[in-house]
Amino acid sequence: MARIYLPRFSACRFPHFLLQGRLSQNSFGEDTAIIKFCVLASGSSGNCSVIATERTRILVDAGLSFRELEKRLASIGERPDRIDAVVITHEHCDHVSGLTRFARKVRAPIYMTRLTAPAIEWENAAPRLNLFQAGARFAIGDIEINSFTIPHDAIDPVGFSFCAEGIKIGVVTDLGYLPDSIKFHLRGSQVLLLESNHDLEMLKVGPYPWAVKQRVMSRNGHLSNDLVGDYVCHEFDSSTTTLVLGHLSEHNNHPEIVRLVAQQALDRRGLATRLVVASQKEPTEVFRF
Repeated sequence: MARIYLPRFSACRFPHFLLQGRLSQNSFGEDTAIIKFCVLASGSSGNCSVIATERTRILVDAGLSFRELEKRLASIGERPDRIDAVVITHEHCDHVSGLTRFARKVRAPIYMTRLTAPAIEWENAAPRLNLFQAGARFAIGDIEINSFTIPHDAIDPVGFSFCAEGIKIGVVTDLGYLPDSIKFHLRGSQVLLLESNHDLEMLKVGPYPWAVKQRVMSRNGHLSNDLVGDYVCHEFDSSTTTLVLGHLSEHNNHPEIVRLVAQQALDRRGLATRLVVASQKEPTEVFRF
């Protein structure tokens, strides 16, 4: 029987001396950082990130094969058997394709919504499931987690914010638009991983069937570069030190277009936010706070 774990906790507070993050060498290592974050992979072929404090290591999504996960964790000085828990945003294969294998190899608990769990093909795995309702707040070790509903064509998709010692990291991809509720949850993030999926013109003339194009452009589809640029230009939190743009379409986008649109929006605001474009092929830098 899955265990429900919904403790209450106070909102994150952000001491001024912690508001400026610094980029590390590409390794988690052992240091005095309060919280560390790395996007191991981001894109339509597989998504996975890792968030860690000195005491707790959490995998966000499991869209990589176990072998590839091992390889990418090793590149930042980590191992699968050190992961304390996995949190899942939704059941689409690019976010869970490696989850069953992970559940067999590593007995870490897996957190997902009540409605998402039945959609996963567990085969002969016996996962340690911890089920929650979208919108719940809970804690894993010393990391406090806030889940929130996102508009996407999955069963019960969620985004997350992670807080430890006043440092907040927001993770939200796979959404068709940015409602005010999500903008609220993203405020105060020192690092924000946000989808910038497609260039609208590339999508329109690209190879996808028209029905798929309509799905991607819908309010339950994926964020375009232009929607991200509009958000950054008008409502993006100026206190965010690092903006990581991810989940780029392989066929309907290009990293330099993503970077250009977002950088122009930051420049119009006069913001010095660090801009990073996450890749499908290799991890980002490790961000330490």
